[in-house]
Amino acid sequence: MLALIAERKLAPGDQFEAVRSLAERFKVAVPTVREALRRLEATGAVELRHGSGVYVGPNVGRLVLANPLALAPSPDRLVELLQARALIEPPVAALAAQTRAEVALEQMAKDLDAAAELIASGDHAQLAEVNMDFHRSLAQASGNATLAEVVESVTVVNVREQLEILHIHGDRQADLDEHRAIYDAVRSGDADLAELLTREHLDGVLAVINERLQHP
Repeated sequence: MLALIAERKLAPGDQFEAVRSLAERFKVAVPTVREALRRLEATGAVELRHGSGVYVGPNVGRLVLANPLALAPSPDRLVELLQARALIEPPVAALAAQTRAEVALEQMAKDLDAAAELIASGDHAQLAEVNMDFHRSLAQASGNATLAEVVESVTVVNVREQLEILHIHGDRQADLDEHRAIYDAVRSGDADLAELLTREHLDGVLAVINERLQHP
C-alpha cells in the first residue's frame, strides 16, 4: 500500500484507494486490509475517516518517527532524553542560522508572539506546548527534513513528561527571553551564537531538573 501511495505521488490529505478495492488488488480478505491500514494509521501514514474512506496521512514520507507506544519514562530516562536533546539541537540551530528557511522563521516568530500572549494571560499549560513548537520550528528552519523529524520525535515522545519539565523549569519569562535570543541569532545568520544559546538554554533546563531530582 505504501508503494502504491508513492507510485501515485499522493500527498498528505489525498484520498487513497477504497478498502474493498485494495482487498481485490492484493487478493486478501477485507479484514486483513483493515488490519494493515490500522497499523499504518498508528504511524500516521494513513488516516481512516469513518464514512469517507482512506486518506494519506501526514507522516507518509517520514524517515524518523517517535514510538507511539512509549511508556512513561523513569526520572533517569527523562534526564537521558533531555541530554539527547542538548546534544542534538544546538548544531541544528547552527544549521538553521546558515539556512534560514523563511517559512520556519515566520513560524518561530509566531510561536514567540503566542508565548508572550500566553504568559500575559496565565495559560501555562498551553504555553508549554507552544514552547515545544518553537523548538520544532527551529529545527525546520535548518532546511534538513531528517533533522527536523529527529527533533520533532524527541520533543513528541513522552510529551506529557516533557511538558512537566517545562513547568518545573520555572521562570517562564526567562524561557521566552532565551527563545527570543535564539531566534534573533538564527534570523541574523550567526550560527555560532545560535548554537551556543541553544546549548546554554537546554543545559539550563537540564541543570534545574537534575537539581529537582536530587532535592525534591
